Amino acid sequence: MAALIPVRHTPKQNHLLAALPTESFERFFPHLELIPMPFSEILYESGGQLQYVYFPTTAIVSLHYVMENGASAEVAGVGNEGMLGISLFMGGNTTPSLATVRTGGYGYRLNGQLMQEEFNRAGPMMRLMLRYTQALLTQISQTAVCNRHHSVEQQLCRWLLLTLDRLPSHELTMTQELIACILGVRREGITEAAGNLQRSGLISYRRGHITVFDRLGLEARSCECYNVVKKEFHRLLCDAETAKSNPKNLS
Repeated sequence: MAALIPVRHTPKQNHLLAALPTESFERFFPHLELIPMPFSEILYESGGQLQYVYFPTTAIVSLHYVMENGASAEVAGVGNEGMLGISLFMGGNTTPSLATVRTGGYGYRLNGQLMQEEFNRAGPMMRLMLRYTQALLTQISQTAVCNRHHSVEQQLCRWLLLTLDRLPSHELTMTQELIACILGVRREGITEAAGNLQRSGLISYRRGHITVFDRLGLEARSCECYNVVKKEFHRLLCDAETAKSNPKNLS
């Protein structure tokens, strides 16, 4: 189910849009379209032409790579910290990933041509988007390393923490089958890992509803991958805020 529109829903609930200097944001604002992003909606097909970029505010989107045999795994998640559609300004215009909404909510979309035009100004938007691309690549790379070297329980903790960072509460709705699909592991592995976390008092899991009781406990059980990704996105936003307060550095 998609979340209701918050009473004071604004584009600046997306951290990237909020980090833009006023001049750049005001050029964008009239063209930003608030749209619902219901659960399981496909925003991009693998290999499809990109027409829009998306800035989630309350939704979370999963970037999946799908194999020829139909198997898939999440390579990155995107929520209110980021945007979808970097291929538009990186010169590709298509993406090998499948972008699917995994937590229903809302976001803003912008015509791809307008994004390209703003990016080509070589101003604040270009610098912000390049920093964001670096942070997203860090998440993708760390996900690959984590999936290869860390236990299912560690992967689950990492995923839960990154998801909670994008939500206003400590609760989320997600079936074990879907989590297994996202992480590219067997459902039995998720069942065992979630059971261990529940017996330790860190979470409650019942009929697809997860409540986190002990976030610090999850961080202690997670691998280093969560902190690597979190620190990179924190650095992105800190750099953006510094640049926003010194616009001459971006002109």
